[in-house]
Amino acid sequence: MMDQIEYADFEAVDIRVGTIVSAERFPEARKPAIKLTIDFGDEIGVKKSSAQLTVHYKPDQLIGRQVCAVVNFPPRQIGPFLSEVLTLGMPDEDGAVVLVRPDLRVPNGGKLF
Repeated sequence: MMDQIEYADFEAVDIRVGTIVSAERFPEARKPAIKLTIDFGDEIGVKKSSAQLTVHYKPDQLIGRQVCAVVNFPPRQIGPFLSEVLTLGMPDEDGAVVLVRPDLRVPNGGKLF
């Protein structure tokens, strides 16, 4: 059986949607990754994230794409890069990351509920 959490635990995780405004390879990362700059709208602003997306995505294909991310974790230093949000993905059948994103365009900063 899966561990259950209280609804308040879920509410504590702030998952928002944002639009990728820049993406570039991150060769200094231990595992292949892409550095993302994501616009979460006026309330949260622009944040940076490192994501292991190199199997299914090229940096130029990511610009303009909306993604979901946890915006209230503490920043994490990844080599020379400070990742400010956790971009969300799911593993494909081989374990490579596939982005979690809305199926229709929504306003940047929208909160998952």
